[in-house]
Amino acid sequence: MLIASVLNLLEKEIPTNEYKRYIKQLKFQEDETKSDTVVFTAPNPLIAKWIKTKYCDKISHIYESQTGKKPKILIKTKDNIEGVTKTAITSEPKVISTILNPSYTFDNFIVGSSNQFVFSSAQAVAKKPGSSYNPLFIYGFSGLGKTHLLQAIGNQALHFGYSVIFTTSEQFMNDFIFNIRNQTMDRFRKKYRECDFLLIDDIQFLNRKEQTQEEFFHTFNELHSLNKQIVLTSDKPPKKIAGFEDRLKSRFEWGLIADVQPPGLETKISIIQKKCELDGIDLNEDIINYIASNMGDNIREIESAIISLNAHAKMLSQELTLDFAKHVMKDLTADANKDITLEDIIKTISKELNIKPSDIKSKKRNKNIVEARRIAIYLARILTVNSMPVLASYFDMKDHTAVSHNVKKINELLETNENFKVKVEEIKNKVKSKDD
Repeated sequence: MLIASVLNLLEKEIPTNEYKRYIKQLKFQEDETKSDTVVFTAPNPLIAKWIKTKYCDKISHIYESQTGKKPKILIKTKDNIEGVTKTAITSEPKVISTILNPSYTFDNFIVGSSNQFVFSSAQAVAKKPGSSYNPLFIYGFSGLGKTHLLQAIGNQALHFGYSVIFTTSEQFMNDFIFNIRNQTMDRFRKKYRECDFLLIDDIQFLNRKEQTQEEFFHTFNELHSLNKQIVLTSDKPPKKIAGFEDRLKSRFEWGLIADVQPPGLETKISIIQKKCELDGIDLNEDIINYIASNMGDNIREIESAIISLNAHAKMLSQELTLDFAKHVMKDLTADANKDITLEDIIKTISKELNIKPSDIKSKKRNKNIVEARRIAIYLARILTVNSMPVLASYFDMKDHTAVSHNVKKINELLETNENFKVKVEEIKNKVKSKDD
């Protein structure tokens, strides 16, 4: 069949993950297809828009190579509420400065205790823009999902027919400078002040840009007075962002401030499983747990590591085993642990288990203190470069055999006690993130 041949050729020319996420969801509409028009349906307008923007020309070109005629490619979508077929993109939204990535949705954002609040906040502003949480200010370390949530808000807003501006602070500044130089500030202001949603990623990079901040101040005021939704992301809360005027920082605090915390072990495992599912990568439970436990909390870095691991296995024709994963990822896991000190471990365990640091290093035999000391020794062994004799001296133990005995005891508990395993992994993640 011609359509199958065309899509097979397309699959060879584009990234596998994009083919699986988007192209495979198309359904060919044979009854509506004519000699000069080929019709597909997509499950929603976002996917339709993405395919139309990126791949319609390529699909048309492949058709031409197979038939000698170059047809128009039409992507439609089904309206799930009315149950009728409508053209997916009959007209552009009022204003869009950047094409949103349709794979960034609320549905595929993995929610855990570390991000439940910010996730719910993002959903709330997407459903009721310009009301209670305006602006929504999202902050957190790099790679924890701020951009995903920002674009998820935009994608849902587009789905409901709102006009959306999604941009970075750098793009905003460059746009401002361009329009200043070309004396087209009316165009700039129309673009940024007549949208329903203004989403700006990494607002902190406008620090010390006085002219741009001045323009953004007036843009903010205009949108806010019209109850248009503003969502900003940053690596720090408003009060801690340097190089901003106080009047701007105070406006950032008008609405809701929500932080994204580093994910716990279970959330990281879920994220890895989802990434594998989306990209068709088969990792066993041991490998997934190893990655979750031994890499840092930057989700982008974890996803990149998974792709790299899979690529190594394919290129070297190697089975994806735990030993192979450890070998490929040894530099990544070493980087995640290189700055951890014995003091970091003691401090974190003391806080998490509510035990004095001096007690952890003492010879006291209370059950909770013994457990805390063993966890400290175990984490010191696997997270630092210190030798067993050095650890024996630090914990005031007889010799390195005592350290070995404690590590063996912990390993036995990890294999037999799931609750204890979760506790240790959570503490390890806290140590590695140093967020205490």
